[in-house]
Amino acid sequence: MNKMNANLQKNVRAVKNILSAEDILVFHFETTDGAACAAIYADGICDKDLLGEQVIRPLSSDKRGDSIDEVAKKLTSPEVKKEKSIQAIADEVLSGNTALIVDGLDSALIIGVKKIPVRTITEPPTSIAVKGPREGFIEDIKTNMALLRKRLKTGDLQFETLTVGTRSKSMIAVCYLNGISDLKVKKQIVDRLKRIEIDGIPDASYIAKFLAKKPYSMFKQVGTTEKPDILAAKMLEGRIGIFVDGSPIALTLPYILVEDFQSVQDYLVSPYRATVSRLLRLVSLVIALLLPAYYVAAQLFKLQLLPLGLLMTISGNVRDLPLSPSLEMFFLMVILEILIEASVRMPKYVGLALSVVGALVLGDTAVKAGIVSSSAIIIVALSGIAAYTLPDLAGSLTLLRFAFLIVAGSLGTFGIVLFTGLVLLYLVTSDSYGAPLLAPFSPLITRDLKDSVVKADILNLKMRPKFLQGQNKVRLAIKDEEEQED
Repeated sequence: MNKMNANLQKNVRAVKNILSAEDILVFHFETTDGAACAAIYADGICDKDLLGEQVIRPLSSDKRGDSIDEVAKKLTSPEVKKEKSIQAIADEVLSGNTALIVDGLDSALIIGVKKIPVRTITEPPTSIAVKGPREGFIEDIKTNMALLRKRLKTGDLQFETLTVGTRSKSMIAVCYLNGISDLKVKKQIVDRLKRIEIDGIPDASYIAKFLAKKPYSMFKQVGTTEKPDILAAKMLEGRIGIFVDGSPIALTLPYILVEDFQSVQDYLVSPYRATVSRLLRLVSLVIALLLPAYYVAAQLFKLQLLPLGLLMTISGNVRDLPLSPSLEMFFLMVILEILIEASVRMPKYVGLALSVVGALVLGDTAVKAGIVSSSAIIIVALSGIAAYTLPDLAGSLTLLRFAFLIVAGSLGTFGIVLFTGLVLLYLVTSDSYGAPLLAPFSPLITRDLKDSVVKADILNLKMRPKFLQGQNKVRLAIKDEEEQED
């Protein structure tokens, strides 16, 4: 039976045939004139107190009424809608709402009395700020939408919702600002989301794979954030935000690589300090990628690359080592990744002890045993630390670091230069929904350089980023002092 009829028992059986689980409960009661009613709800995600106060008590103390609209008027809940489809009623019950079925009426009322268990709003561990807002998104999409609305109090903020997942039926909200965001990009995103056919969406990372133009790329193609202030700032520049129910991570599109060199802290300190921080991140990127490869290439192919004093020190350290420079560096990098994986997955306090043992005891013992050199340990440690100055790129940097090491051990400095060119060529030819991945450097957009590696003062950031191709180009208009006095 796809549609409801006027028989209460048949309607309840039809819903229970779809929802046969034991936590789907049916509460039977009667109105004052003896009309039988049934409230169907999911135990644990329905607020029983609200159900009793707003639904059962008003109906139990009144007559039924001749139509479903009259029954709805007797309820005190602000969220009430009619539904005739049995499948739609079952979906609403699974979402936490209550379905009210009255004998003699061929429609049900869906009452919004859901009470989904959620964690409190806390500062996300991946975006800790010394200054500024500390609120972070949680796993409830409605809460996340409210946190964004709190920061963008404008009617231009729009949410387009849809459901993805044949079994999880996860709610997805596409957020954009009318008059600022590029609606063509929004339409492309929505069209891609509608084409997704999958059993379930447990996290936003699943959606990111479907939204990526090159899903098998080693590099990120979708921006991520766990803080509502960052999402609001990106949307004010013209980006589109995507929420996924059950995930504390918001996705942003279009995405460019320079976003990962920016930090929320950069906008809360002086532009000079922010510029220095971004330059340090750029230097850390070079160290993370090239330092191990450069060390191996210098030892195997061209010792003149190293200063004489450093060369003498390294020569003394590597004498009588059983491993070649390439194998030594590869071995240490693998050990570093094992320590990182173990410290992440082990309990907090055990992981701290493991890090100390791995970094100090094993490293010192390996040097004394003559297995590896102290200089190699220093280089691997420095390279690993440098990679995590860009936490969102750490995964890609780790893979590239191994690739650079293999090339350096095979072809030396020539291989490093060649592979660097290939990586840059790939990045130059990549884009994210019309935005070049290396913007504003390739193609060169002079205006957008003010908020790239160099951070200009907020008074100089009068225009929105050009590469986003949004509708409204101006975001800051400063009135003259004479106009303000008038």
